[in-house]
Amino acid sequence: MGPFRTADMSQFRIYFDLGRDHILDYQNGYDHILFVIALCALYTTREWKQVLILVTAFTIGHSITLALSTLEVITVDSALIEFLIPLTIFVTAVSNIFKKEDSLTGSNMQLNYLYAAFFGLIHGLGFSTFLKSILGRDKSIISQLFAFNVGLEFGQIIIVVIFLGSCFILVDLIGINRRDWKLVISSAVAGIALILMKDKMFW
Repeated sequence: MGPFRTADMSQFRIYFDLGRDHILDYQNGYDHILFVIALCALYTTREWKQVLILVTAFTIGHSITLALSTLEVITVDSALIEFLIPLTIFVTAVSNIFKKEDSLTGSNMQLNYLYAAFFGLIHGLGFSTFLKSILGRDKSIISQLFAFNVGLEFGQIIIVVIFLGSCFILVDLIGINRRDWKLVISSAVAGIALILMKDKMFW
């Protein structure tokens, strides 16, 4: 049993690392990084629990479509997905600008979780293109999917920690106004998303 366990753990590590490195690849995965930043822009370190749930909701969403697309249960035009991903970033960033403090509590917060999960469905289709190129013709991919998703989640948490750490330094320690922080981050992300949408137009 020992060698089999070692082989399984080795394969898990390979796909875990692929998932983590894919989300942290600022050259090729910058669109997903931007979305995670857009999700976090409203929050400070005091709301870290809400942020963790929000990112996990996003993970649940993209895990579903990542599995369905990789297993070829569903097929969606990749050009459409490449446009929709920056669109989700733009919508999230712009909505941040108009959200008030009461949107971070109660039923409004639950709606935020649902939006994150829904947009995660779209991003999962983007991740699947990358994963399918690695898996090739291998049909036994359940464990690989799981490891890849865990790696993605770990990578997203790293982004959240870096972002909230920066927020703590600039907002809590230096004293930058929280509303100004939200506006600057969300506006910058929205502007980049607009450029990406222009570049990814498929019509």
